[in-house]
Amino acid sequence: MIHYKSEPEIALARHSALLVGDAIAEVAKAIRPGVTTRELDHIAEQFILSQGAKPSFKGYKGFPFATCMSVNEAVVHGFPNDTPLKEGDIVSVDVGVYKNGFHGDSAYTFAIGDPGQAILQLLAATRESLYKGIEKAHTANRVGDISFAIQDYTEKQRGYGVVRELVGHGVGRSLHEDPQVPNYGKRGTGARLKEGMVIAIEPMVNLGVKDVVYSEDGWTVLTADRKPSAHFEHTVCIRKGKADILSSFARIEEAEQANPHLASSYYKHAAVAHA
Repeated sequence: MIHYKSEPEIALARHSALLVGDAIAEVAKAIRPGVTTRELDHIAEQFILSQGAKPSFKGYKGFPFATCMSVNEAVVHGFPNDTPLKEGDIVSVDVGVYKNGFHGDSAYTFAIGDPGQAILQLLAATRESLYKGIEKAHTANRVGDISFAIQDYTEKQRGYGVVRELVGHGVGRSLHEDPQVPNYGKRGTGARLKEGMVIAIEPMVNLGVKDVVYSEDGWTVLTADRKPSAHFEHTVCIRKGKADILSSFARIEEAEQANPHLASSYYKHAAVAHA
């Protein structure tokens, strides 16, 4: 069942979604070689709690952390751990915030230093595909139009592998609601997009094959060929004519540019994305 939100409910969802961006920005300030993803998870959790909110992920179906920290070949749902990050790593930071009865959900992939042009191009294409999907997220379309736009850009035009097993989703009073929003599909198919739908659009794109496997922890999803994967996500409200993006990358980008361990990668992959 799809839950349509009223304007007051959308405002509450927006507040939670913006807090997600703020939490990821706090993480972006601290990312550097030598820091651990467990330390970054603690930073995000403490920030969320300081805002009178709760981490959506902690305790969700038994997930033990406030964030998902997925490094290199980890696609999503990575467990924060005590392994120091190093130059050339990429790390997807996926965060959910619950406040005033509504969840917000967003993700951003960072490059530490220079992981090489091929990986920076992967980040650029994945991020760009998120916005290509968002361009289709309005009342004239269906879910499949979002899915097709993402797949066409990343897989058909760029030659990457688009993950099939994990998809975007509705978000609201529950962290995961209907409809599912795959990152692959056919135009004109799936649920019709209507005003008041709030969905998380989240391309998960692999440098190599589309296939994934689960690690021994039962949560972390890895690329089958162990090549890197990127992940970007926004919480979006369906409107007439143009989507309303409830989350924001603005503060994340500010922190990324200000962090000398990340700034160069930001400018490189942004330039590639809009070349």
